[in-house]
Amino acid sequence: MTAPGPEESAAKTKALAIVGAGALALTAPFIAQWEGKRNDPYRDIVGVWTVCYGDTRGVTPGKRVSDAECTDRLYRQIADHAAPVVACVPQLKGRDPQLAASVSLAYNVGTGAFCKSTVAKRFRSGDFRGACNGFYAWRFAGGREIRGLANRRRAEIAICLRGL
Repeated sequence: MTAPGPEESAAKTKALAIVGAGALALTAPFIAQWEGKRNDPYRDIVGVWTVCYGDTRGVTPGKRVSDAECTDRLYRQIADHAAPVVACVPQLKGRDPQLAASVSLAYNVGTGAFCKSTVAKRFRSGDFRGACNGFYAWRFAGGREIRGLANRRRAEIAICLRGL
């Protein structure tokens, strides 16, 4: 991931305001690592046009994206996924590892799916350990288990369980 310049982008500033510095420091490199970065648009495992760090919004097939734009897109997506996560599970605010893992999960499965999930319900009821362990249910795509998703979920669980 390209380091931001001396002036933070508006997208990074927004992400910082929503999740805080601690959670963002965990979230951005984690998502970048698991999503990987591709500057050229491609179809993901289920056929959706994707670019940069797994960003599917406004992708133009054949249009290469710069490293700086990929970084900005990552922060914008983190902010756009974190806001609904915090809204539907306010108990995550101030719990950096659990919030970072939850934003990563929502980034991958969508905020609607996250907010309706058993994971979110468990967080809201105070069962943080059960919520974290529930991430593993989200290891399927296109109706089949995906090894990369299973590995990502185990890594999210490890972050999520920190400090519990």
